[in-house]
Amino acid sequence: MKTNGARFLESLGVSFELREYEVDPEDLSATTVARKIGMPPEQVFKTLLTSGGTGVYVFAVIPGDAELDFKKLARAAGLRKAEMAPLKEVQPLTGYIRGGVTVFGAKKLYPVFVDETAILFDKISVSAGTRGTQLILSPEDYLRAAAAQTADLTKDQIKPSIVEGLRQ
Repeated sequence: MKTNGARFLESLGVSFELREYEVDPEDLSATTVARKIGMPPEQVFKTLLTSGGTGVYVFAVIPGDAELDFKKLARAAGLRKAEMAPLKEVQPLTGYIRGGVTVFGAKKLYPVFVDETAILFDKISVSAGTRGTQLILSPEDYLRAAAAQTADLTKDQIKPSIVEGLRQ
């Protein structure tokens, strides 16, 4: 299925793969999407619309198994603070519904900040602009097409392997 995100990438000559999956409206989590498309959750990036105050919006693109650190995003974006944009504003501002938000083909161009871990992978997955369809592409192509900046955007988490190492 061709989506606005796919059309946008085609217009730039960016190569990508479309991967479709069965949507469960009760579970739109990125970790569930990752399982359904057969990729690790840290390679499936979720696109979040955030607000830095009245009329100021920024996209944060982070791994599916991570949590956004609003202070880190605010610092990276040069904002005093950052918070999630109200859900009722997401579709009017982007043209996309929750679970299908992408930076490609959004109604307006907002600054895009991508977690720095994206560059660790050969391919990453992001929403194609509709629930049930993901774009698989290289992180370099994503960053270029989205005119994005990379930054450390996620809350620091102690990985289970590190915890196990500390116990021994």
